[in-house]
Amino acid sequence: MSTPTFDQLLEAGCHFGHLKRKWNPAMAPYIFMERNGIHIIDLYKTAAKLDEAAAALKNIAKSGKKVLFVSTKKQAKQVIKEKAESVGMPYVIERWPGGMLTNFPTIRKAVKKMTTIDRMANDGTFDNLSKREKLQITRQRAKLEKTLGSIADLNRLPSALFVVDVLKERIAVAEANRLGIPVFAIVDTNSDPSNVDFVIPANDDASKSVELILDTVCQAMGEGLEERKAEKVDNQAAEGEAPAPKRERRRVNRKAADEQPEAPAAEEAAE
Repeated sequence: MSTPTFDQLLEAGCHFGHLKRKWNPAMAPYIFMERNGIHIIDLYKTAAKLDEAAAALKNIAKSGKKVLFVSTKKQAKQVIKEKAESVGMPYVIERWPGGMLTNFPTIRKAVKKMTTIDRMANDGTFDNLSKREKLQITRQRAKLEKTLGSIADLNRLPSALFVVDVLKERIAVAEANRLGIPVFAIVDTNSDPSNVDFVIPANDDASKSVELILDTVCQAMGEGLEERKAEKVDNQAAEGEAPAPKRERRRVNRKAADEQPEAPAAEEAAE
């Protein structure tokens, strides 16, 4: 896992905060200075916090748990989609469905509905419907796919959330806080970091900044997944070499005893 250098963070524009008049005082510890009315983020702190977040996300991925990536802002949508898919994690890039975490069973029902429609299309049930019914169901399927397609494989609540722009995604953050789900987030100078467990202070508006940070955390998660695979292979190999169970060993010993030649009789020995 390699953390971006100071120069790489600088080149990506991670240091640009918001206008001074829009700042949130709670972000003061992460602000280096003000220049031309704009706050400049301390990139040494960004690098340290990014390293900390990447290590924690690596452990989550290694343990086989899911991280839900969330960002509905235009600059981050495509990057979130690509990076989350690269490590097989769910993501939300359209509208955040209210109650997605706090009312998770209802969301799962909607996902199951999507699966039912797919089954209808495959088993021929569609052929018995009128044109109007087919159109209605197809539209419903498209709508569900747009909002929930990316979380279709999320069978249980995620173990963590990764958010870009906590101000815009405040409902998602509030739901995670309520359920005690850890929140990792790129936090800009206009946001409140107090509801975030792993704060990564950086520019959340520039696509290059978002991409660099996501690339780092997803690379760490990818490493965690690879280590998990390697451990599984090692465990399977160890199980194959493990000593036979006690009962099995007894059976083997008995068989070996039966196959041994009988000892010569006492008389033969005397002769």
